Amino acid sequence: MTEDAARSGPVLLSFEPDGIAWLRLNRPDAANGMNMELLEALHAAIMRIHRQPRVRAVILSGEGKNFCAGGDVRDFASRGEGLPDHLREATARLNAAVSALVQLEPPVIAAVHGFAAGGGGFGLVCAADFVIAADSARFFSGAVRVGMAPDAGATVTLSRLVGLRKAMEILLTNPTLTAQEALEAGLITKVVPADAVRDEALALARALSALPPKAVAATKRLVWRGVGASLEDQLPEEARTVAELSGTADAREGLAAVIERRPPRFTGK
Repeated sequence: MTEDAARSGPVLLSFEPDGIAWLRLNRPDAANGMNMELLEALHAAIMRIHRQPRVRAVILSGEGKNFCAGGDVRDFASRGEGLPDHLREATARLNAAVSALVQLEPPVIAAVHGFAAGGGGFGLVCAADFVIAADSARFFSGAVRVGMAPDAGATVTLSRLVGLRKAMEILLTNPTLTAQEALEAGLITKVVPADAVRDEALALARALSALPPKAVAATKRLVWRGVGASLEDQLPEEARTVAELSGTADAREGLAAVIERRPPRFTGK
């Protein structure tokens, strides 16, 4: 690690070599359940990454036995009649964190072990650009089961990932998906042995960080924009972006490398 941005607290942020930022949810005794403090810290950490132009890829993981079990249900239950007001604030903070995560220029890799449940865990998985999961990982929505509704944007992102029928099944019947089932449904990117999750996430992050960052950021932006855009709206935006990128030094280097049959040397310019 070259720099520690947060060594303690409910969210840890470190900056690794090769332009990689690592976000770790850090309430292992509560299965990284999201309370107000964690949500505030998560948003602050993501915003710090926004201010670090050298970051080329982000890894999001959870400390302890689970990725994230969703909202802190014990905290919710303790609120009594004040729960609606508490959840209005909590979901606003969660939404801000998810939006900031999606809007990051570098791609986000969720490295998942244990349970990814609720708006916190399941929702963050849906908002990541890549998901590397342990073969023992489990995925669970669970909101309807406790009389609530999905949040963290899952009612949009999940259907785009797995299709309307499958999303309705997952969100309403609340199955616990194995990693293999999640892979087959299109929810995640890759399944690996539990002891290989960290290495696989790092390998992918390093591969992504070696690509021209402006092209990566533009592609990520276009794909996420396409979630809610029509083809007619997206085509001119793609054309504008391609023309803009063609004027960068990295684009000229990429073309030269193809012609000269050599590896490209991207500088981010």
